[in-house]
Amino acid sequence: MQTPNILIVEDEVVTRTTLKSLFEAEGYNVYEAEDGEQMHDFFQNNNINLVIMDINLPGKNGLILAREVRDRKNVGLIFLTGRDNDVDRILGLEIGADDYLTKPFNPRELTIRARNLLTRTNNNSDDDDLPSRVKFNGWTLDGDSRSLISPAGNEFRLPRSEFRALHLFLSNPGKILTREQLIMEMTGRELRPNDRTVDVTIRRIRKHFESEPGEIELIVTIHGEGYRFCGSVDA
Repeated sequence: MQTPNILIVEDEVVTRTTLKSLFEAEGYNVYEAEDGEQMHDFFQNNNINLVIMDINLPGKNGLILAREVRDRKNVGLIFLTGRDNDVDRILGLEIGADDYLTKPFNPRELTIRARNLLTRTNNNSDDDDLPSRVKFNGWTLDGDSRSLISPAGNEFRLPRSEFRALHLFLSNPGKILTREQLIMEMTGRELRPNDRTVDVTIRRIRKHFESEPGEIELIVTIHGEGYRFCGSVDA
């Protein structure tokens, strides 16, 4: 397997150098950028598999840049930032980050999360078993473009976490899926205490469905257990 390429987007030199050394010691190819302009330069000239990015950056901040990273189908995104309040964490996940860690960070934890995410993004066969299109309640989940198409024809590009969560629901209609099952499918890691990743992802998916007037509630909360898809998947 080709060695994954990791891009560190961090304007603080000491942190950037520390991260570069950490991941090079793990055997990865590591590139450094101090702002969004340099980040895009690396994207043009290299096949980047994972971005580890701060939020507080010169020029465009990390939250704005995350939207641009999300347009790239097979690139993982981890926020590594000193902003540790719940509002920033939830906003980062809503924008489409795959994971969110705060500084100071545990190097071992970061490398494990990065490796798990790269397993999802760097294995080209990871989604090969998914049908190219799944239709349900007038909607279509398109695996080729990783998008959700409404009955009216509106198309929503989905971050990887949303796509994999929705696909799991469609593969298990009527069944209760726990947060543990969903987080493992979405990120390849276990659920942590006070982890809001699953709930934020479900909320984002529901917003797409709410764009259609009169749409029934397709994903319902089963309190104390998880979530259930209550729609009808076309045979």
